[in-house]
Amino acid sequence: MARARRNTSYKLTGPHDRRSRDLPFNAELAEIEIDNPLALDLDDRIAAMRSIRNDPLGRLHAHHQIDEAQYRSGRAYQNDWERAERGPQAMDPTREHVDGTRSREPITESQRQAVLRLNRVERELGTDGAALVHDVLVLGLTMDQIGQRRAVRTQRWNDYFARRFRECLDRLALVYGFATDASARRR
Repeated sequence: MARARRNTSYKLTGPHDRRSRDLPFNAELAEIEIDNPLALDLDDRIAAMRSIRNDPLGRLHAHHQIDEAQYRSGRAYQNDWERAERGPQAMDPTREHVDGTRSREPITESQRQAVLRLNRVERELGTDGAALVHDVLVLGLTMDQIGQRRAVRTQRWNDYFARRFRECLDRLALVYGFATDASARRR
């Protein structure tokens, strides 16, 4: 009978993998590197999982179909849209009920700036480009769904919409300042 070794080291050779292994059956994930929030050095990065199931922009970035400037400009557009949109608001039961009408809340400066940027984006992209960007980034539609909405269902149209969307993202990167005109020409 062999004796158990007692002097073995239990030091871990690498970092501990903290990613979840139990995922839903319909999960679509992509691995990304982010800055480590607990790191002492500024250059430390960790791997994280990002859900791309309902995120067309994240899916394109995860599959390396768009670059970092296009991705950031798309996120900036989404952020401006969310800031500018007032949307339906719930009734506040803490306010005094007088005649059933609510006073309009004032527009904040950040909402005004977001609307001005969105107006500039629409002028830069044109009507069709702005509609395409809105369909993908705000409504979350795929190129196939955009083709169905416009009553064109061939693969050639899907390729056209995808190419046109990348051109619009290039223009967005210029508008939001994530790219220069020279870097957009190289692409």
